[in-house]
Amino acid sequence: MARTRLAAARTVLRVWQDRTSLSEALPAALAEVPARDKGLLQALVYQTIRHFQELEALANSALSKPLRKKDLDVFCLLLVGLCQVRFLSIPDHAAVTTTVDAARLLKKDWARGLLNAVLRKATLGHLQAHFKEPARWNHPQWLIDTLRSAWPNDWQAILQANQEPGPLTLRLNLHKQSRDAYLARLQEWEIAARPTIVSPFGVTLEGGMDVTTLPGFLDGELSVQDEAAQMAAYWLDPQPGQRVLDACAAPGGKTGHILELIQGQGDVIAVDQDSRRLVRVEENLARLGLPAMLHCAAAEDTSSYWDGKPFDRILLDVPCSGTGVIRRHPDIKMLRRPEDIHALVETQRRILDAVWPLLKPGGYMLYATCSVLPAENEAQMASFIARTKDVAPAAIPATSHGLPLKYGQQWLPQKGASDGFYFARLQKLPG
Repeated sequence: MARTRLAAARTVLRVWQDRTSLSEALPAALAEVPARDKGLLQALVYQTIRHFQELEALANSALSKPLRKKDLDVFCLLLVGLCQVRFLSIPDHAAVTTTVDAARLLKKDWARGLLNAVLRKATLGHLQAHFKEPARWNHPQWLIDTLRSAWPNDWQAILQANQEPGPLTLRLNLHKQSRDAYLARLQEWEIAARPTIVSPFGVTLEGGMDVTTLPGFLDGELSVQDEAAQMAAYWLDPQPGQRVLDACAAPGGKTGHILELIQGQGDVIAVDQDSRRLVRVEENLARLGLPAMLHCAAAEDTSSYWDGKPFDRILLDVPCSGTGVIRRHPDIKMLRRPEDIHALVETQRRILDAVWPLLKPGGYMLYATCSVLPAENEAQMASFIARTKDVAPAAIPATSHGLPLKYGQQWLPQKGASDGFYFARLQKLPG
């Protein structure tokens, strides 16, 4: 068990100091621990990173001076210990003992006394800290300020939602079973679930579980996809027989949804520049039993995948800051920098300008991001529409989750419900 705490601390350190994403750092850590501890390791890492600023403030309040850079592994071990005491249902004695023992595995016996003293103080409720805004909200100051400026009435709700794990939501292939029928199957399996609020395809489970054990998963009857993300292909409205481009496809959830909507009748081109993530697209489509043509290329490099035949529909789920899905990817708060936003906006601009000519007159493009930052969303759309002659905004139905904007609709992350997402639907005008 001490080894699991050490693996968690080292993973947190990689994300914090090396700016390694969780998707890259966590698999290596999971390989180091026995199967029985994998769930615990994941919980330790996610909760420590989710509450990093708060835990950091508490740890610093207990130290007479900062630890040396070479001992930041001990500091991260302390954060993991504090996380167990404050946020996980682990007995205090177990949390303290296993974390202290992990210092021996580091061959830093001197740290055992420090860890023991601070963690026991925390278990008694004697550890106090003055929480400035980053520690209070567990977000970097620049992001707090940006959200407060962009959403003066909603910024606190966004920050609070980001500190809670997102629900496990499924997308059903309604050509294989109705939602009511699947909910009945889940009830038979004694799995508590409810229909999603806006998406007609979705089911949200009341708790977490191994999705591969769900009825119908291995047979391609359902996929894991947040309610907000389910709306992208739905609002794109692809029709059987059409030619459709999914220009930034990985990991393939929206590609699969497009294919389900057209019942496999049509040509779907899925493009992504990351060959490793494109493998996941291939695996997801194989499980669904649906075919698409896959191309490893940057979306803006159209000559590498376009054969000159225009598309009826284009889904453009562009690279973005990911600020709408922080609760699922808490490392975003540590990895993202203010200067990243400008670079992402420029990338989105290049993709829009490159891909738009591939759409046939009368066709529709659905622009989407998992961001809540206006620069990537409504401001990006306003700029594109202003410089493009043959484009017209197309309406998106009003929803209980979406904030209607001049251009598009913004979904904000909601506790127990959908992620943050932005959608804008565009039609290409003749000539």
